Amino acid sequence: MKNTIEIRWHGRGGQGAKTASLLLADVAFNTGNYVQGFPEYGPERMGAPITAYNRISTEPIRVHSNIYTPDYVVVVDQTLLESCDVTSGLSEEGAIVINTDQDPEDIKSKLKGYKGKIYTVDARRISEMTLGRYFPNTPMLAAITKVIQIMDEETFLDEMQKSFSHKFATKPQVIEGNMKALRLTLEEVELYD
Repeated sequence: MKNTIEIRWHGRGGQGAKTASLLLADVAFNTGNYVQGFPEYGPERMGAPITAYNRISTEPIRVHSNIYTPDYVVVVDQTLLESCDVTSGLSEEGAIVINTDQDPEDIKSKLKGYKGKIYTVDARRISEMTLGRYFPNTPMLAAITKVIQIMDEETFLDEMQKSFSHKFATKPQVIEGNMKALRLTLEEVELYD
């Protein structure tokens, strides 16, 4: 792993991309890394495109700006592939992780010639199956954690269990559903290249 990994998240207001980026920062911090997790603020409203970012490093992070040349991109809403240049500045040594149930060949045609690794996961199906509603951020958090490999899966699951137990202390069914979503996603993330 190089010293710093930079991640850009693309989602829509209300899908939890900002929350997922903050959770990733918390988990990475708890495992000994230096981190940043932050959204790009603009006219946010439910359904509007939003961007969030992560920096994860083994050394102190001195940069405090948006990320223009990410190592990884997470696309929480596949409709953004048609309206945003999600691959802008994306390193071909990194990867893009997309929430989709579409054929990877169809997705690839929407990536403006991007030649790096493409990972897909059907976060809608996973979240509806495990949580009973469409919350794509939990599966996408697991997907990017698996792809960047900053920690082993058991450590990730243990840290997320602690986080969910704190956040949802009075809702054990929500904790259980989120943990199932994480585990299932770790099994189902697919590489297409």
